[in-house]
Amino acid sequence: MTPYLQVEKLTKSFGDLVLFENISFGIAEGQRIGLIAKNGSGKTTLLNILSGKEGYDEGKITYRNDLRVGYLEQSPHYPEELTVIEACFWHGNTMVNLIKEYEKCLQAPGNPGLDALLERMEAEKAWDYERRAKQILSQLKIRDFDQRIGQLSGGQLKRVALANVLITEPDMLILDEPTNHLDLDMVEWLEEYLCRGNVTLLMVTHDRYFLDRVCGEILEIDDRKLYSYQGNYSYYLEKRQERIDAVNAEVARANNLYRTELEWMRRMPQARGHKARYREEAFYDLEKVAKRRTYESNVKLDVKASYIGSKIFEAEHLCKSFGDLKILDDFSYIFSRYEKMGIVGNNGTGKSTFIKILMGQEKPDSGRLEIGETVRFGYYSQEGLKFDEHMKVIDVITDIAEVIELGNGKRLTASQFLQHFLFTPATQHSYVYKLSGGERRRLYLCTVLMRNPNFLVLDEPTNDLDIVTLQVLEDYLRSFKGCVIVVSHDRYFMDKVVDHLLVFNGQGDIRDFPGNYSDYRAWKAAKEEHDRLTEKPKTEVRPKRERTERKRRMTFNEKREFEQLEKDIAALEAEKKRIEEDLCSGTLSVDELTEKSKRLPLLNDELDEKSMRWLELGEIGG
Repeated sequence: MTPYLQVEKLTKSFGDLVLFENISFGIAEGQRIGLIAKNGSGKTTLLNILSGKEGYDEGKITYRNDLRVGYLEQSPHYPEELTVIEACFWHGNTMVNLIKEYEKCLQAPGNPGLDALLERMEAEKAWDYERRAKQILSQLKIRDFDQRIGQLSGGQLKRVALANVLITEPDMLILDEPTNHLDLDMVEWLEEYLCRGNVTLLMVTHDRYFLDRVCGEILEIDDRKLYSYQGNYSYYLEKRQERIDAVNAEVARANNLYRTELEWMRRMPQARGHKARYREEAFYDLEKVAKRRTYESNVKLDVKASYIGSKIFEAEHLCKSFGDLKILDDFSYIFSRYEKMGIVGNNGTGKSTFIKILMGQEKPDSGRLEIGETVRFGYYSQEGLKFDEHMKVIDVITDIAEVIELGNGKRLTASQFLQHFLFTPATQHSYVYKLSGGERRRLYLCTVLMRNPNFLVLDEPTNDLDIVTLQVLEDYLRSFKGCVIVVSHDRYFMDKVVDHLLVFNGQGDIRDFPGNYSDYRAWKAAKEEHDRLTEKPKTEVRPKRERTERKRRMTFNEKREFEQLEKDIAALEAEKKRIEEDLCSGTLSVDELTEKSKRLPLLNDELDEKSMRWLELGEIGG
């Protein structure tokens, strides 16, 4: 394998805090490596150093000459005045400059020099490059290519940045949390994309299935050192535990010997012979080993939930609609004691509305929902992340409770509870405004759990949490003596926590799936394959059509129509999204509901028609 990158004895610190010390590793062509560490251990810092965005104290970094590296930052930035498509081409290269020149020519009166530009575009295969850019953006559900960067949400901006990196097809990819803000379909598409071909990759992610399937090697930063594991995430878990067991055994042996040698040191006179000096030096080496950090094994936060009776909640013939959009259609369900349910479904199918009805924030149109008297909800929502910025972290928790009961007379103080969720004593006595986004989510999670609920409703709890925190939360939920409902796109987390799924298919079609998330995905994939095979005769003629139409180039008028269709489709998508949001808001009058409900199917027909024409022209241009 061709060496791409070599890192030798790299050290980085911030003041007295040493992140990593004398770490060395290499990356060769075709290697796909996952980087794992606790928050604050230097994952993002290391990626910034490798990309040249941050300096380091000591060491040496050597890249192969002319290696093209693409870096996806955790929080990307672009000039706000750029459009989406301009941001994707912002990195600049010969191809990008040619495309910009062509698009500028199209805007100029009379299109001066267009014929020459068309020949250059054909020779450089720039048509494929531009089409590929828009295809990747569309896969990431960014379809308004002329929208300004300043108008995008943080999640949309991260997806544009990801497209930007992939479009360049660099020799090596460095990705910091690429699956953040991606729904399941996008994650699976990216998973397949990175597994194809000879991609060279260094990546940080909290999505463990993604890590398992994409990466063949794991690097771990732990206690300022770097450990390498020649296998995927599952292999890493096994070998890491072996390493931890070996370290703990070594420290235990050193402690036993240390006590004996310490007595000898205290008894020995100041004047020592040669053998005594040798033994003294050995003592100090032994002391270093004995005082090494040991790893706690199988630490579990087994909190005693408040008593929950046999009656949890009963839904009878619930109906809920917004105009022609059905959310619940004669839905009935009896929730069992200690049940752990996952909720899955596409956006707009009613998952959030169902949760809001359960929590009493939304009223059903008809039917009955009865909650048991002993039920105490703990609700983690995306809107609940609000704190007094000038409070200390520990005060946020102690305002709820000083201690939390573990049962059998055991209890944890608020500080001990925070430490289980990786808040160090120093961080606990810091102010909320100093916390990162991930730390704020951890704190919010602690405020929910500290209230000692017996029914947890968790809406996307895994966003921005690192793997170590997710493992703590999973252990907590598995031993939780209460009921749980989880809405999440994290496949690994769902498999660990839930025992069955409620699948929202849209228009009030809700099915109870008796299995975990992986079981459901396997069943769905098998069903889609079956459907594809049954429709095979309808699609067999398409390759012939593509081959014949690719023989000619898109005309200028067709090119202009293609560009206009993109704008029209984006506008229609935006209108559709606004109507769906309005229909789900519960604030419309009857007349408004009727009007928007009538507009929605017409809008879908128009979108289908324009999308088909866009695809036809795209095939010509391809």
